[in-house]
Amino acid sequence: MSNELLVLIVLLVTFAAGVFVLKLPSGVALALSALLGAIAGGEGIPIRHLVEGSIAFLDPILIVFTAMVFMKVVNATGALASINFAIITRMHKYPTLLIILMVFFIMFPGMLTGISSTCILTTGALVAPALLAMGMPIPAVGALLAMSAVFGMIAPPINLPVMIIGGGVDMPYIGFEKPLILATFPAAIITALYFRIRYLRKFDIAQVLAKLPPTVLPKYGYKMFIPILFVIGMMIATRVLAKYIPDIGIPLIFLIGALLGFGTGEKFKLDKMIKEALHDSLPILAILVGVGMFVQIMTLTGVRGFIATSLLDLPQGLLYPAIAIIMPAFGSAFTASSVFGVPLVYAFLGTNEIVVTSALTLIAGVGDLMPPPLLLPIFAGQIVGEKNNFTILKYCAVPIILTLTIGVLMIMYAREIGAFL
Repeated sequence: MSNELLVLIVLLVTFAAGVFVLKLPSGVALALSALLGAIAGGEGIPIRHLVEGSIAFLDPILIVFTAMVFMKVVNATGALASINFAIITRMHKYPTLLIILMVFFIMFPGMLTGISSTCILTTGALVAPALLAMGMPIPAVGALLAMSAVFGMIAPPINLPVMIIGGGVDMPYIGFEKPLILATFPAAIITALYFRIRYLRKFDIAQVLAKLPPTVLPKYGYKMFIPILFVIGMMIATRVLAKYIPDIGIPLIFLIGALLGFGTGEKFKLDKMIKEALHDSLPILAILVGVGMFVQIMTLTGVRGFIATSLLDLPQGLLYPAIAIIMPAFGSAFTASSVFGVPLVYAFLGTNEIVVTSALTLIAGVGDLMPPPLLLPIFAGQIVGEKNNFTILKYCAVPIILTLTIGVLMIMYAREIGAFL
């Protein structure tokens, strides 16, 4: 047995034991596995590498925290509830278009934060009562929330798994918008149509509106949407008009957007929003710290190169199914991206690394649905009142197959897709 394989086994076994046996948070388990992996690799306790790894994803950490503050603020002002109310009241006569727009609305927080669970806990919680009132089965609503959360996490402008992989291969977070749109929005639309055709029947709009939180748009007017418009506008302007508008950084954009929330809608206490944002984002921040240490030790001990060369040795017919099975099996998009995403990008050098990375994160994103963590089914089950989380996962089966198929096809035809885009 090679030393690299031994270290890899120590890394994976320690992580699994930490999460499933010791019940440690995923971030702590990743840090512990990195420490033991370094010892197994003969590096002792490499303090410098562990510290460097812990801050390797400082930019994503700042983005997650400031984005969560922003989402808390726009939710507190009533802006999100008003958008949801407007979508349903204006589009209820067109149920197919309505459910597509509702899926996009659920995705929105994930697109800005890069965190799947925020989609369910914010916009998903607003949309769920309406979907239930429309007569959609409880587990189907939970499944739609969970799948929309996956697409929201992977869709641009913020994709944390891409940043994790990019940090491991020295690839800047530039040029990913079009591939990520191709990876997520068609899948989101087809998923919406699938649930619309199979589960959504005729409904009474009066009953639906009775289940929704009231809109405060008549009270405050369109000024409620100033923070959202500012954040989206700045993200676009710093890319399209880079010569004229300096890039002040995504974290600062989110903070300014949160401050603009004052006086636009319902009153809120900023210190309370910050505390809630820190509480909700802390598990993700810990994972990013742990992932950075994990990747650093993989590189130090040669495990990352070992995985890449091993994957290249697989027959072409087995490589793609292996990717579609192994990456989601990790039960976390962040962990799967750090363990296999980085080596796989090296394995597909010479095609189009941006398209490949986008596709890999889509496949890895499915991991947030998988057992044993069942992260998104658990959150969705709490929102819709479904106690059996595996029932929600069962309703996700067809969209999961669709998502994995899209991801694999994007990898297979990365060169052609890159040339087209």
